[in-house]
Amino acid sequence: MLTVYHYWLARRAGRGGRWRNPAALAQWQERRIRRHIEKLRKLSPFYRSLWAGIPSEEWRRFPIIDKAAMMDHFDTLNTVGISKSQAFDVAYEAENSRHFKPTLNGVTVGLSSGTSGNRGIFLVSPSEQAAWTGAVLGKLLPGGLWKRARIAFFLRANSNLYESVQRGRLEFRYFDLLEPVGKLVERLESYRPDIWIAPPSMLRLLAEEHQAGRLGIQPRTLISVAEVLDPLDKTYIEQCFQLTLQQAYQCTEGFLGSTCQHGMLHLNEDIVHIEKEYLDPQSRRFVPIITDFSRTAQPIIRYRLGDILTEAAAPCPCGSPLTAIERIEGRCDDILYLPHTETGQLVTLFPDFATRAVMAASAHIHHYRVIQHSPLDMEISFSLAEGSRAETEGLIAGQLEQLCGRLHCILPKLSFTEYEFTPGLVKLRRVERRWIL
Repeated sequence: MLTVYHYWLARRAGRGGRWRNPAALAQWQERRIRRHIEKLRKLSPFYRSLWAGIPSEEWRRFPIIDKAAMMDHFDTLNTVGISKSQAFDVAYEAENSRHFKPTLNGVTVGLSSGTSGNRGIFLVSPSEQAAWTGAVLGKLLPGGLWKRARIAFFLRANSNLYESVQRGRLEFRYFDLLEPVGKLVERLESYRPDIWIAPPSMLRLLAEEHQAGRLGIQPRTLISVAEVLDPLDKTYIEQCFQLTLQQAYQCTEGFLGSTCQHGMLHLNEDIVHIEKEYLDPQSRRFVPIITDFSRTAQPIIRYRLGDILTEAAAPCPCGSPLTAIERIEGRCDDILYLPHTETGQLVTLFPDFATRAVMAASAHIHHYRVIQHSPLDMEISFSLAEGSRAETEGLIAGQLEQLCGRLHCILPKLSFTEYEFTPGLVKLRRVERRWIL
């Protein structure tokens, strides 16, 4: 019943009918947050110490934490008495054995995929699992809870949390990203799922298999998760399957966003409060600071996530008061920096700038990656659907030279390589910085 209740709340929030406007939503969030904080002061020694002397109504003054702080203080931050060493032991055993049923004292234990190189642990209590399941089904399930559907979920690691989606008329099967693509295609053909949920790199690979005639089935719904959805991949996947690709913004820190019926990504502000730490107010880029006002086993309060989000310039036509997001651009760790032509000071190059420059070079670029090895050393790996590789290299260099000219920064030394990437082993990062700032 708890799952159904949260399913109903999520459907209502998704239609925008739960609050009259953003101000009403903010007032509702404020009441929930203050009550939640009072409860956490009693349950979490870490937060009780961190918030000492600051009243609950001034919670925006609480120190901001990040993943490193959460992992450092994991034992006293969580409220279910599970140590970091216990959690990692259980999670790693599940991942190594590929038998994903890890629990400790009835609490689900999960391991993050670690885009930034630092893997994290998440804990979810049975009631939180039911609430998460209801929210996911309410926001992502196109036909409603009582319509029969088969779901294929492609991830590097399964979890009890994901398995909980299976209920009633819903059938769920986990597809391991580490399996060979031929075996995945074979299983898809046998299962014939209606809903495919996968990282965009895997959806792109399946689209290529479909185009080549090796995958004959057609999904009813496609949902992108776990990786940044690049415009190049989005266009290819949507054209291949003739469907609008939906997104679920889900990470260790919670279920943070989902796509509405107009194809716009909205933050799940009925579940979490998100403060905006603007990187560039003019372009509406910000880093989210998350406060989850329902999660108790592993509380998330004023947690700085390393993602770069771009707020939509105008309200979504769906009318929802939930914040509309134009794009999840990548991680702060993957902001590129180039020396200024005169001062030598580092100039910010957001991942989207590099993406647009490469895509503007040629319509025949099939895949690409931009990897910055040092401030003056950049690798461009790409593959072409057709055309001259040498000519395309010149066009990419020209676009990057123009970009550097506009930003008044030095064009780095460019090296061009063949594109290589195998979905499943690691997350795909189309733009990546490999040197430490």
